[in-house]
Amino acid sequence: MKIKDFLGILGTDFYTGVPDSQLKALCDELISLYGAEGEHHVIAANEGNAVGIAAGYHLATGRVPVVYMQNSGEGNIINPLASLLNEKVYGIPCIFIIGWRGEPGVHDEPQHIFQGEVTLKLLEDMDVEYRIIDKNVSLEDMKAFAAELTPLLEAGKQVAYVIRKGALEGDASPEYKNDNRLTREEAIKHIIAAAGDDPVISTTGKASRELFEAREAAGQGHGRDFLTVGSMGHCSSIALGVAVHKPEKRVWCIDGDGAALMHMGAMAVIADIKPANLIHVVINNGAHESVGGQPTVMGERSFKDIALCCGYPRAFSADDAESLDKALAAAKEAGELSLIEVSCAIGSRADLGRPTTSAMENKNDFMKQLAE
Repeated sequence: MKIKDFLGILGTDFYTGVPDSQLKALCDELISLYGAEGEHHVIAANEGNAVGIAAGYHLATGRVPVVYMQNSGEGNIINPLASLLNEKVYGIPCIFIIGWRGEPGVHDEPQHIFQGEVTLKLLEDMDVEYRIIDKNVSLEDMKAFAAELTPLLEAGKQVAYVIRKGALEGDASPEYKNDNRLTREEAIKHIIAAAGDDPVISTTGKASRELFEAREAAGQGHGRDFLTVGSMGHCSSIALGVAVHKPEKRVWCIDGDGAALMHMGAMAVIADIKPANLIHVVINNGAHESVGGQPTVMGERSFKDIALCCGYPRAFSADDAESLDKALAAAKEAGELSLIEVSCAIGSRADLGRPTTSAMENKNDFMKQLAE
């Protein structure tokens, strides 16, 4: 279905959510029409944040908002959906557009498999009526779906369109770029060189893929690394748990701006505990690059300043290989909790692969090496 037709049938003028590769046509169209932050479109920090923004829109206007997300974000919306939007509480109508990763019978990455299996059940448990959109859905079908769901919205309920792979098509192709020159892949090579044999916990998306390939290219094993292939935003919390319980080891966290933003409260907790053996590296390209390059709000903001305000004893910034090496050396020498913000370009190799080991193999190898 053409994205313009899809949006026309929805009939709303406000969208908020977290970008998803399966919804790229939608995200690119919204960026082209409205940008990323404003009266008609807001890219949220996480999906629960988007639900709150959508509720505020309805309270201010009386109209129905749209919240878009990957199905991995369903967990983040359960609380506000059940305790804010639900008709037994405030009865705030909302349309959800959900990219269906890990759909049963469709090959996908391991972190999406179980989420894909429970996607529809979670909606049913939350009393959200849904319609599945695939590439064969016609304009007439979509109009019929909208007619069926409109009375539910008018009654203060929530509905969802679950989007199968390839269901939406669009022509918009906004250019996502910044002025940084250091690539994320090059930054990761410098980080692991500084880390040596120390354990490394890396975040969701291309950062973990590039870390895996950097080890392959160097002829190194993967036991040092825990690749957080799912649970976006929780990489630093995992690193905190490892650091606290392995105080004799220096622990490195390779985070991303979109992931760190998603659950930024973790930084305050880390700063309160102050594990002296943790170095938290945030690679900031101001983009949700792993799902298409749509902007985050962190392109013009400083994780270094945020870390210091939270209570990190040390924070550094870098924007090229030389300044990164200096920051890495200074953090190691400091011997206390440190954050390094690395400003990087948007983009990756076209032939970037994926880990060839399973998630379970990764966990077992990491735990074995961590125990040595």
